[in-house]
Amino acid sequence: MKFAVFSVSMPEYDVKETVRVLKELGYDGVEWRVANPPPEKKPENYTYERRYWTYNLSTVDVNRIDTIAPEVKGMCDEAGIEICSLATYLSIWDVEDVERVMKGAGLMQCRNIRVNVPNYDETENYNTLFARTLEQVKVIEKLAEKYDVRVNFETHMGNIIPSASAAYRLVSGFNPKYIGVIYDVGNMVYEGFENYRLALELLGDYLAHVHIKNSMWKPDRTTEDGVKVWEPDFAPFKEGFADIKKFIKVLKDIGYDGYVSVEDFSNHQDTYSKLKSNIEFLRSISV
Repeated sequence: MKFAVFSVSMPEYDVKETVRVLKELGYDGVEWRVANPPPEKKPENYTYERRYWTYNLSTVDVNRIDTIAPEVKGMCDEAGIEICSLATYLSIWDVEDVERVMKGAGLMQCRNIRVNVPNYDETENYNTLFARTLEQVKVIEKLAEKYDVRVNFETHMGNIIPSASAAYRLVSGFNPKYIGVIYDVGNMVYEGFENYRLALELLGDYLAHVHIKNSMWKPDRTTEDGVKVWEPDFAPFKEGFADIKKFIKVLKDIGYDGYVSVEDFSNHQDTYSKLKSNIEFLRSISV
């Protein structure tokens, strides 16, 4: 297996600096955050903990990706860094924008892009929402086939596929060459945990990409009637509830040879030190 960083984890570095740092630290690839560019100045609601999403310099502009793709690809090639995935925040109904990213992916020689399925907010019956989503995935699959890319949906807390089983139910009728799943081991601390081996065996050929981070539940408050309320939060690799060492072993056992992409939102170390310790840990447990 190969190791990358999802550039959302590197908010202080611009695109060029991201490539330099990943080469310096010994990563194999990069998964680009593809979104609207950050504002010119830090927003008023900027916080260090939320910098990943509110002021992220390591972002490829989703509005211009089909024109800037050759430049980004050239920087990565020169450094020997493979572009393993383009992670958008687009929904499956944003067809025009998704198609633009597919064009950019072709220019970058990247087969994987992330597109979001709907969240489940309990305002619409799950079965109705799932059926609507399934019909739209048919549209996305045809587009993916046209551009010879694979569109991947992430197991994510709060959406309609928080577990491997739910994800498999969504994608199982489609061609895994064009529709796949991003398995996120840290997200499933929040919601959707299943035995790692069961989950990965179930996904089979639909396992297209892996996000790795860790999370843990912490006591948040106690209600007036004495009930202790717990809330999940991100954690360093070695401190969270996910058994990363066991998970990597299962990936090896099933013969996974794709990318494991670091998406670490913990804040116990500065970004550079955190990514350095992460790759050292991952290399040590993957031999």
